[in-house]
Amino acid sequence: MTPIKTAIALFAGTGLVAGLAVAGPGPDEDQLVIEGETLITEVAAPEDHPLDTIYSGWRFRSDETQALEIDDFENPAMVAVEYGLDLWDTAAGSSEKSCADCHGDVDSLAGLRANMPKWNEAAGQPWSLEHWINWSITEHQGAEPWKWESEEMLAMTALIGLQSRGMPMTVETEGPMADWIARGKELYYTRVGQLDMACNQCHEDNWGQMIRADHLSQGMINGFPTYRFKWSGLGSLHRRFSGCMKNIRAKPYKRGSDEFVALEAYLAARGAGLSIETPAVRN
Repeated sequence: MTPIKTAIALFAGTGLVAGLAVAGPGPDEDQLVIEGETLITEVAAPEDHPLDTIYSGWRFRSDETQALEIDDFENPAMVAVEYGLDLWDTAAGSSEKSCADCHGDVDSLAGLRANMPKWNEAAGQPWSLEHWINWSITEHQGAEPWKWESEEMLAMTALIGLQSRGMPMTVETEGPMADWIARGKELYYTRVGQLDMACNQCHEDNWGQMIRADHLSQGMINGFPTYRFKWSGLGSLHRRFSGCMKNIRAKPYKRGSDEFVALEAYLAARGAGLSIETPAVRN
């Protein structure tokens, strides 16, 4: 069965098949240049990757959407980044200390987002950036942790992620991380939900196709947290995971769950070499 026939079979009865194009375009040839820096949006896939070449989701977006990410002044996510800067300098909790009191300028965290999720020896598992932020808030500031999708958390992850913009994704794949990446890979290929679908069926088997107005990308995660028009605001990677599961009528795992962290780890390894774009803009 051809990829397009497979996709038609997969989406039959979902309301999506009516917009499925017969021959969807692949990624465009545009280059992503922000503040004079050219970001890597296309790279040869890592060894043993199911794809030959991997592309940032930016390459699948319309010219209008791409233009918003190119210009920091126009990027709607930069409002959250400004809020993140305010939070960075604001004392909080029983310690009455701010993030800046310990870390100095936020650019001291350059490279951190590119390594996420990162192994936490004390916890015995990898942590997403949100986990690390909440640990620092409770441990060092003596303050209450932020909710995963709160304005504060999204602003801080956008601010910290921005410090790594242009750096390649380089998540650790050896040692104890290997088991978590393998677990995430299994989740990626496991069919779930009423529609009996898996991540790979859209982002590996049918990337480049059109489903209604959506141009399917390879599902790379180098731009999160991302501003999505569908959300009218910023959202975390785990929110995107949850939304995908709801679309196929599956019960989503909780944000910050072991399942979503494992999936994040696998996708970070799957997108190795692509530049961090945080905060990206998508439809």
